[in-house]
Amino acid sequence: MPSTTLAVRADEDPWTDEEIEQVHTELLGDIERLAAELKTSAVELREMLAAGVDGAGNDQADVGSNSLERDAEMSLAANQQVLLIQTEKALERLEDGSYGICENCGEPIGKLRLMAFPRATLCMECKRKEERR
Repeated sequence: MPSTTLAVRADEDPWTDEEIEQVHTELLGDIERLAAELKTSAVELREMLAAGVDGAGNDQADVGSNSLERDAEMSLAANQQVLLIQTEKALERLEDGSYGICENCGEPIGKLRLMAFPRATLCMECKRKEERR
């Protein structure tokens, strides 16, 4: 169950119960979708790896193409895994009441930022500093 009080910046209205429930529902949906996509990617990757073992008769272009396709699928799966973990952590923060608090400075992240990017863990100032490094 999501917390009913979440941090907001001084210039923002408090979160309404409806907004909190909307974020909760969105995060749950994202988790379900990402888990399904990750499962599909794992199956496709296993099939590619199995097909790659028996690559006899393939010319160099086929081998190179298969390798690129496999690398792209592995990259996609890794990205989906990261997004899934971020989304699960956002849901945990929503449920324990720490959602909306910057992990770096402890200040509110900002309601508008969270509504646009529910997995955000940093306020805009800390995010800008991180990107400059």
